[in-house]
Amino acid sequence: MSPTNNYQYGIILPVKNGGAYVKECVNSILSQTHKEFNLIVLDNYSTDDTVAWLKELDDNRITIHTADHPLSMEANWARITAIEKNEFITIIGHDDLLHPNYLSVMNALIKKHPQASLYQAHFNFINDKGILVRHCHPMQEKQYAFEFLECEMNRTMDSTGTGYMMRSRDYDAAGGISPLYPNLIFADYELWIKLILVSYKATAAEEAFSYRLHNSASRLTNGEAYQQAFGRYISFLAACRLNDAGIAATIDKHAKKMLLFFCESLSHRLLKTPKNDRVATVGAFIGQCRSYARLLIPGQQFRPLLKLRIFAAYLLDNKIGLTLFAFFKSGSPKIKKQPDQS
Repeated sequence: MSPTNNYQYGIILPVKNGGAYVKECVNSILSQTHKEFNLIVLDNYSTDDTVAWLKELDDNRITIHTADHPLSMEANWARITAIEKNEFITIIGHDDLLHPNYLSVMNALIKKHPQASLYQAHFNFINDKGILVRHCHPMQEKQYAFEFLECEMNRTMDSTGTGYMMRSRDYDAAGGISPLYPNLIFADYELWIKLILVSYKATAAEEAFSYRLHNSASRLTNGEAYQQAFGRYISFLAACRLNDAGIAATIDKHAKKMLLFFCESLSHRLLKTPKNDRVATVGAFIGQCRSYARLLIPGQQFRPLLKLRIFAAYLLDNKIGLTLFAFFKSGSPKIKKQPDQS
């Protein structure tokens, strides 16, 4: 299909073996009440009927960029900076849905806030069957980078890779979503902060898309890869701290809470990662978190082992402890891993 270049809005869809979800996703995109858009598909060497089905639609709004060999998720998303894009772009996960009003809401929001550098709408979470799980937390209409970071650190805001609208020139100037993050974990947070720093984020009050909660890349990423991504994000925040007084003040006030949360959650994720699939130990990661604290909040006390669940993870990370941990976890429901990622 030939590219269509005369649209203000571009919706970018990275996908690999999208199955039924991608069909539902694409149909939601093509059902927009605002008609001036095109859909750019970055297909990552799908071996199911994803590409054939897209071609059968015979819709001149759809442009498909195929890969001639399998790419990593990071490499597929990295192609976004290289392709021809419209003035404004949004990126959607192949299992998420745009509500029919999404582009109309974004169009009105951009007209109301022409100086903003990132746009968002409220949304809801759905399960694998498309049933509503919950609505997202309420967001301010206007938000600066330090406010966004404060909400993130205190987990008072829901943020996903889907639903954000940005100018292509700003996306490219920021380097796009960084492929240096394993499975792109935390890469979106870095990108959003970079874009908000250009000006501010504007958010519409309307709900305009649905994010699907199931076996996402973040849920399937093992403890060591998640830990590496977290370390890269900490380095990014440390650099921001040096260059922005608002972010520096936010980090001073809230970073300890964030560090303790991830020290606990990633220590337990490491426990769930088989020893053969990782080099890192829980003890080494806790030590790394201490170094993150020295970097981000110098002079503040940071004692992760005083938290019971962190201390328990530290004690369990040995042959006997891991056997006991696996025994108790065996009674928990199993999540079937999806074989492919975008």
